Amino acid sequence: MLSIIVPCYNEEDSIPLFFEEVEKVSAQIKQDIEYIFINDGSKDQTLNTLRKLYKKHPEKVRYLSFSRNFGKEAGLYAGLKEARGSLITVMDVDLQDPPELLPQMIQMLEANKDLDCIGTRRGDREGEPAIRSFFARMFYKLVNKIGETEMVDGARDFRLMTRQMVDAILELTEYNRFSKGIFSWVGFNTEYLSYENRERVAGATSWSFWSLLSYSIDGIVNFSEAPLNLASYVGAFSCMGSVIAMLVIFFRTIIKGDPTSGWPSMVCIILFVGGLQLLCLGIIGKYIGKIFMETKKRPIYLVKETEKDQQQ
Repeated sequence: MLSIIVPCYNEEDSIPLFFEEVEKVSAQIKQDIEYIFINDGSKDQTLNTLRKLYKKHPEKVRYLSFSRNFGKEAGLYAGLKEARGSLITVMDVDLQDPPELLPQMIQMLEANKDLDCIGTRRGDREGEPAIRSFFARMFYKLVNKIGETEMVDGARDFRLMTRQMVDAILELTEYNRFSKGIFSWVGFNTEYLSYENRERVAGATSWSFWSLLSYSIDGIVNFSEAPLNLASYVGAFSCMGSVIAMLVIFFRTIIKGDPTSGWPSMVCIILFVGGLQLLCLGIIGKYIGKIFMETKKRPIYLVKETEKDQQQ
């Protein structure tokens, strides 16, 4: 069986289009297919759309509806946990992930028994705002330099995985999740397919520039200790700089009898050092916040309704 995991947030218009497009290529797929839609606390008619789709296709459609919006990472984890197939794929419902690649991905995985995953990556970022593309490229360059886990530039969550790889991912039950990093961290042999960027077929993205920036920061914090090291380096250099400055002032006063004057320069130095301290505290606070959330042991998501409730 092939399990297709589809996180949804306010996607009432995209769901029927997505299901129709995948069904068109289903004839080329030898395995049975199960769809697992995750309604991540949508505020539109996404849940009703999933109910109707299940009633039309109860043999292949399943869904989970969260009690509120828990985020895409929670949706991915829930889908992986519910998947029953020997092959599992994750796809965006907006059809930016081409369904026609699925038969090729399955063939590649079956042809090479050493492969555990066929990933996809965008060969270009055409149609994406220039500033978003720039920061995305900078993120991958930065995280690959400072982190121990390599992340492929342009890689999508759309990937075909074996049961063994998915079971390994499910062993990582951390609350603070960053799937792109987790997919790489667990290892397993992965080969990537490249394709041209596609626009959404319907609706509007829920990812703003600032939400993507926050998501990127979480990715760096989750898979690198470099920010903590940076805070230590900043503190060390500030301390060394202040010692050197004190020695210069001391010897200039003794030799030339010229005491340092001017409160503006002193104020600037105080503000600069204070800013560095706040920066370092912010970095440390980010890590402490992550630790705090992990120690609470809260569930990653809460389910309010599934397709089983329609059977009662």
